[in-house]
Amino acid sequence: MERLHAVIGPVSTNVYVLGDPRTREAIAIDTAIPSLTWISGALEERDWTLKLIVSTHGHWDHVGDNAAVAAHTGAPIAVHQLDAHRLTNPQPLYAPFEIPPSVPAVDLAEGGEIRFGEIRLRVLHTPGHTEGSVCLLSADDGLLFSGDTLFAGAWGRVDLPGGSPELMVESLGRLAELEDHLRVLPGHGSATTIGRERAWMEMVRSDRRLPM
Repeated sequence: MERLHAVIGPVSTNVYVLGDPRTREAIAIDTAIPSLTWISGALEERDWTLKLIVSTHGHWDHVGDNAAVAAHTGAPIAVHQLDAHRLTNPQPLYAPFEIPPSVPAVDLAEGGEIRFGEIRLRVLHTPGHTEGSVCLLSADDGLLFSGDTLFAGAWGRVDLPGGSPELMVESLGRLAELEDHLRVLPGHGSATTIGRERAWMEMVRSDRRLPM
């Protein structure tokens, strides 16, 4: 699996394109505005076909170019059903531009798997930042695409629409059960590992609350 990465938009969203060079199939994760030009260029350069647009959750800074990328590539959009309404009726909050609505066609259900060529991503439902937040685990490649659930040294905000401190505690406790070597690729900021974050996540799990 080949992995491409760009930092896109006014809040520096990490946008990922994953591709299988053999089958030339690819997926895009968290298509923030304005990622269409970068994604289409990367696909054309490698002669890849985009098969799926994946939204780790429904906040505007992760779904803003969903409609544009879908229209350009014909790829369907995937999101957890509990966040589907955030795509069909986007709430821009602090967005500096209009967020076009998009129509999800694939449900990222707990335990489901995204499979294209060498790409294998297992869906982990990790609510807390939003009701339908998910992480995507590539066990073969030792990667966790954590959206806005887990960052380097921090967790996603729980004071935005859909947020829940109690559910975030549960989700972080679940991620703390993963293996140390897993490389965490979050929705914003730098990469980390489960091992590097383990100490404070274990504290969250044992204390049953987020640190103050």
